[in-house]
Amino acid sequence: MKRSEHTYSEVELRNILSNYHWMIKEVKRINDILSDVDSNITGQYGIEATLPKPKGLTKDAMTNEVIRRDKKRERKLRLLNKIEYVQNKISLITDEREKVVLDCLLDGMSINAISNHMGLSRKHIERLRESIVNKMSQMSQMSHNF
Repeated sequence: MKRSEHTYSEVELRNILSNYHWMIKEVKRINDILSDVDSNITGQYGIEATLPKPKGLTKDAMTNEVIRRDKKRERKLRLLNKIEYVQNKISLITDEREKVVLDCLLDGMSINAISNHMGLSRKHIERLRESIVNKMSQMSQMSHNF
């Protein structure tokens, strides 16, 4: 299923790169939950079925669970759009240092950890990250102008 190409600002893209690692984990967790059918969700029987329900709540446990799962599915789709956006832009990064910084970011490493790993200053890593963000956002803006 092809999702529509969304354009993200540089600030949004920076956040996506920082959060990419946990977004992958969250998509997997949601997939596991949504694929697991819970048979414990049943309507109430007997006297409990006739008791008044709190205002504003759906009376049916199944309906509540469907709503909850639908919200999870929507969150999963939002996360997948962000993940795919980054994955589609990875090939734009051709500089070796930028590739390493990008890989480390996507693996969930902090700027400090990347700095230590590469033996470069934190400021240098931040400049490399900004170059990555700039390249990814410029290319998406160019493709929307045509």
